[in-house]
Amino acid sequence: MNRPVRVLIAKVGLDGHDRGAKVIATALRDAGMEVIYTGLRQTPEMVVNAALQEDVDAIGVSILSGAHNTVFPKVIALMKAKEMNDVLLTGGGIIPDDDMKTLNEMGIGKLFAPGTPTIEIATYIKTWVKENRNF
Repeated sequence: MNRPVRVLIAKVGLDGHDRGAKVIATALRDAGMEVIYTGLRQTPEMVVNAALQEDVDAIGVSILSGAHNTVFPKVIALMKAKEMNDVLLTGGGIIPDDDMKTLNEMGIGKLFAPGTPTIEIATYIKTWVKENRNF
């Protein structure tokens, strides 16, 4: 790949806590990725449209509100509708293990709990992009 991995970090819905998203965005940037942070209160449509416009390799959604079983399925459905089949949808926040498993089975990538080392997240994204994106 001739360019850095491009990642869009998003906060969807009314969740107003973005410290974790900013920490992840900074860590991914420090790991050599280009990071686009959308800011607070995005809709799934806004996130997918921004990801298309920015030609990202991955979308990372930070969610603490408990709406993960609504947000992730909506984002993945919009991605599929726009044929974004080689873009990773990942994320993290307060998501119970059983819900993580269900979301993974829908095609959402690995989800990360608070406290996950940022190098683990960066390595996962870089590895996924290398294995799944065609350049």
